[in-house]
Order: sequence, then C-alpha cells, then structure tokens
Amino acid sequence: MSVPLESKRITISTFKKMKEEKKKIACLTAYDASFAAVVEDAGVELILVGDSLGMVIKGLETTVPVTMDDVVYHSRCVVRGSRRALVVGDMPFMSYCSPEQALMNAARLMQQGGVHMVKLESSTTQIETVGRLNDQGVPVCAHLGLRPQSIYKLGGYKVQGKDERSAALMLEDASSLQEAGAAMLLLECVPSLLAAEITANVDVPVIGIGAGLDCDGQILVLQDLLGITIGKVPRFAHNFIEGGKTIQEAVRAYVDAVKNHRFPAPEHAF
Repeated sequence: MSVPLESKRITISTFKKMKEEKKKIACLTAYDASFAAVVEDAGVELILVGDSLGMVIKGLETTVPVTMDDVVYHSRCVVRGSRRALVVGDMPFMSYCSPEQALMNAARLMQQGGVHMVKLESSTTQIETVGRLNDQGVPVCAHLGLRPQSIYKLGGYKVQGKDERSAALMLEDASSLQEAGAAMLLLECVPSLLAAEITANVDVPVIGIGAGLDCDGQILVLQDLLGITIGKVPRFAHNFIEGGKTIQEAVRAYVDAVKNHRFPAPEHAF
C-alpha cells in the first residue's frame, strides 16, 4: 500500500534540492511529542533534539552534563509526535571521543531514539569519526563555530571565526567534513560574511543560528522563540510570541519569516 504524500518523511535529499533551488529550510528544537507535533504542523522541516535540553528542560547551567540516556529518551518522544520532519539527535559531551564510541552511540540514537541523523560538534579531529559514521550509513550534521560542549575551554559563549586565521580554519574544516561525508553543516555564532562564504563553498545544506541570513536554513531553540528563555537571551534569538500570538501562531510566524528571508534580521547577526 502506498504511503500518503503528506506522511512521507523529509530526507536529506529534500534539503539538498532546497539548497539548489534557494528555498530556505525552517528548523527548530523540540524535546517532546506535543511540541514536535506543533512545530511540524507549522511547517518546520527539521527538528533537532538538542543537548540544549540540559538547560531549557533540566535547568542545568551548561549542556555538558547531558547524557546519552537523556537524548535517547527525548528523541523517542519527539519521533512519536512527528510524522514528516527529519529528526536530528545531538551526540552529547564525550559520547564520540573515538570512531568506535561514536558508532555505538549513534546506533543507540537511531535504533532506540528513532532519529534520522546525528549531530556532533566538529573540527578536523572528527574527520575520521564522520567518515566512519558515513561509511556505516549514519547521516551526520557537523556543528561548527561556537561549540557549547567546549564552553569551559572557550571561556564563554563567544563568536567564532572573527579573525582571518580562525575564519580560514573554519572554511577548511567545513570542506574537510563535507569530504568526509557530513550530509549537513550547522554554524553557530559565526560572522555573517564567513557563514555566507561557507554556504557558497559547500554542496551540503548549511543551517545557521546566529550566522546571518545567507545560510540555507535557520534554527532556534524553541524556548527562545516563545520568549521563555532562562537567563540571558541570546542576541540571535527573537520572541515570536509577542503581540498576543498563540504558540501555534508564533511558530508559523517564525517559519514564514525564515522562508521569506526576514529572519534573521541584521540585529540577530554578527
């Protein structure tokens, strides 16, 4: 029996075609079945079960204490609430220190959590890991720029790639990770001009958060979109629920702003 068109999952091939056709990709985080259904119904095409759940769900100061059990549990909830969006699961801190460990934990995320892609905070040190995951049929989103799991090493949530040397290294990393098999890149807190250059120089879709308007798609933490951020609101965030909107209206407003190149605005970029 054929599957109704509206029930078919979006795949990475869909996003590659959208990049080629210059159609923006709308992405959001979600951590449970109810919000997965809400954001998908509003037109969100990619749902990230981010390790940001440590901060917005568990009330932790950073993402570092988030475990594989946490992400597997919340991924399973999100997949149950979603029918169409591609669901990406975050690989938590210290869960991919070797290719073997990454393979084991990616298998958990896909088999037990049900995700369709895994995301890992990346650099040249993850080239072999990305290659091994790709060889085993695991779609990978490589996260560049600000890497929250390295917050103690970085000394704070700071824009990355601001100087010529670090920008050149990030361009090289993006190219190398694509060659290793990364099916998608995510750029966080990267200067707009650098993000635009990376997006133009790789064939895979590039999703931005605090990386300007020229990325192939945009993502926000759902709680930031709804104006219920705990603590300091990131510069790249925008409260879409202002003006008395319902949650559903706020998410639709976000999707519309992304699709029509109105978000992020200049004040959300670096």
